[in-house]
Amino acid sequence: MMTKFTQIPMSLAWARSDDDLDRSTARATAVRIDVSENEREAPQHHHRKGQLVMAFKGGVTCRVPGGMWMVPPRCGIWVPGGMPHSNVATTNARLFFLFVEPGAADLPDRCCTLSLSPLVRELIIEMADHTEVATAEAETLTTLLLSALSRMPVERLHLPLTEEPRLNRIASALADDPGDRSTIAEWAARVAMSENSLARLVQRETGLTFGRWRQQLQLIVAIRSLAAGATVQQISGDLGYESVSAFITMFRKALGTSPARYLRDFSG
Repeated sequence: MMTKFTQIPMSLAWARSDDDLDRSTARATAVRIDVSENEREAPQHHHRKGQLVMAFKGGVTCRVPGGMWMVPPRCGIWVPGGMPHSNVATTNARLFFLFVEPGAADLPDRCCTLSLSPLVRELIIEMADHTEVATAEAETLTTLLLSALSRMPVERLHLPLTEEPRLNRIASALADDPGDRSTIAEWAARVAMSENSLARLVQRETGLTFGRWRQQLQLIVAIRSLAAGATVQQISGDLGYESVSAFITMFRKALGTSPARYLRDFSG
């Protein structure tokens, strides 16, 4: 069974609080969210169903216990059912939320970013934006969508977070200014720790070295900026790289491709 909604876009507040949706046993339910300037955030909440948040235009950041995902257009954040999360979207973003009944598809049991194929994106849009669909056609569409969605690759766009207050302070500062090239020794001094103590703390709390943790944030910012139309030159400058080639080398080592090729593949 597939549930269809009207073509009127819903709000982030509706998507957070609608109990009828969670009571439904539909295998898949899709809604469109057009974000206004005054309502860009859905505070922490959870659903019985799993939720895929797809950014068609603009960007969206999802935070769950232990992690943050920043997702550019044409990707999606998968949030398993029952997981507390909050969504913050850019102004005038267009989002599509797909709610999936537990067990209806072979999807990850953890929060992650999925790279969505053009087919999956179009099927979600079709499901959300049309109200008059015959039952047989709706079942075929649902089956095709859930089958294709279960095969979408997981992208490495995750920033491990922690409740540790000193690391939260550093993460917030880097999110505000991702081009800050301060050394780990300088960061340690800011949070009244030794360099070795901070290095051990980051490794223990996130599973990454300090340099890799900061680089992951920069990759997330870079991909989001690429999707928004920024040039590689602009991004490398914003992230504090001394040269464009140094930024491209970092990007290629981390994701296995150049920024330009990544964006072409991602947009196709």
